[in-house]
Amino acid sequence: MANIIAIQMTSTPDVSENLQFVEQQLQSLTATRPCLVVLPECFACFGGDDFSILQIAEDKNSGPVQRRISELAQKYNVWIVAGSFPLLCDIRDKYTASSLLFNDQGVLVEEYQKIHLFDVQISDNTGTYFESRYTQAGNKLAVVNTPFGNLGLAVCYDIRFPLMFSAMNQIAPLDVLALPAAFTQKTGQAHWVSLLRARAIENQCYLVAANQTGKHVNQRQTYGHSCIISPWGDVLTELSEKTGTITAQIDHTLLTDIRTKMPVHQHNKFRSHLV
Repeated sequence: MANIIAIQMTSTPDVSENLQFVEQQLQSLTATRPCLVVLPECFACFGGDDFSILQIAEDKNSGPVQRRISELAQKYNVWIVAGSFPLLCDIRDKYTASSLLFNDQGVLVEEYQKIHLFDVQISDNTGTYFESRYTQAGNKLAVVNTPFGNLGLAVCYDIRFPLMFSAMNQIAPLDVLALPAAFTQKTGQAHWVSLLRARAIENQCYLVAANQTGKHVNQRQTYGHSCIISPWGDVLTELSEKTGTITAQIDHTLLTDIRTKMPVHQHNKFRSHLV
């Protein structure tokens, strides 16, 4: 039976330190293979200013961070959702917030570029978030056939937009949704688990959400509470505020049973055309 795993991190501006933490977590995995490991948003560099992210941006399929993730996927025989990571784009001084899927041979098999950018005001230590200042929004959905089933890729703020996932289901019925995130403490307390459970229930899929946690170098506070949700909306496992790893198994019999008894996708009268 396949395993899905979320790694919760308190990433720093030090890329080497963050990658070392990822490997430490992979070394400790005892789950049988195949395994899907989801890293948080901005796993490789977080807690500095937005410009510092631009400094580590790489061309797709090139650069030390992507090479290291590829090596780790192959070394530990796991699939990795490395999301998000900044990739250079055709607009000067901007990058895409890309969720990168590596298979267990270390091959980059899919890229999803974050569509919904976090330009909001929150009553916390940061106050104003303006992600679009340096980030170029994507415009394509990503659903990939994998050993875990049909895997959908999304990032953080995307979780607030249910029509996105309805459109993904028109590409292929989602079995697993991977959500790297850096949800703030304030919004996380209010909405995190509710949003995750709602998306899992609506789409009748497993949802593995890997979040940043704690207070970062720039005083930004993230919520943690990485969790894995069942297609019935049950929280199978959750990690509160500590860094570390959580694991759950995919039960494809359960997926089939839920969809057979309650065929919501067949009953849906309002189909999105955002594919």
